[in-house]
Amino acid sequence: MNFWEFLGSRHQQLLADAYQHASAVFQCMVVATLLGVLIGVLTYRSEWAGNLATLGTSTILTIPSLAMIGLLIPIVGLGVPPTVTALTLYGLLPIVRNSIVGLRGVDPALVDAAKGIGMSRTARLLKVELPLAWPPILTGIRVSTQMLMGIAAIAAYASGPGSATRSSAGSPRWAARTPSIWCSRARSGSSSWRCCSTPRTSCWDG
Repeated sequence: MNFWEFLGSRHQQLLADAYQHASAVFQCMVVATLLGVLIGVLTYRSEWAGNLATLGTSTILTIPSLAMIGLLIPIVGLGVPPTVTALTLYGLLPIVRNSIVGLRGVDPALVDAAKGIGMSRTARLLKVELPLAWPPILTGIRVSTQMLMGIAAIAAYASGPGSATRSSAGSPRWAARTPSIWCSRARSGSSSWRCCSTPRTSCWDG
């Protein structure tokens, strides 16, 4: 079966898997965006708090995705929960960092002008600071989305949603056709070796 025959015979399943993949990434990005912007708003005014938020989210990103899902499975089980948790955590860093950078980059004169006309701190944040900081935040969202589209492929190893179920389903069959060879000494104290291979078991001396 070639590539086009594979697409023709499984196009409905592939479309469903692609929809689940995109849907999982989109929903996790919504949660990550809300959490990331909230963390940025709470920490951008303090130097140490902003550095701590960036350090914490960057530390999460250093954990390999397969290891992260492996750590989450005993806690939340298989399926959607470890996938959503891992993707949300991985999507935080670009959003948190760009939120802090964007909010700190707002011209203080504009904030003082808004304060001078009687706007409250919340009103200044929602009507002046966040709109001006939105371009950097949007860049962080774009970077996180691109990153999560690739990381979501690991979800298949936790029985999660996504198009990676096709590739993981083919892995056992591929492994079964892949030969492996091992060797051991023919006899104790002997210098000769006996080697065997699978899946078609055959042995020879060498």
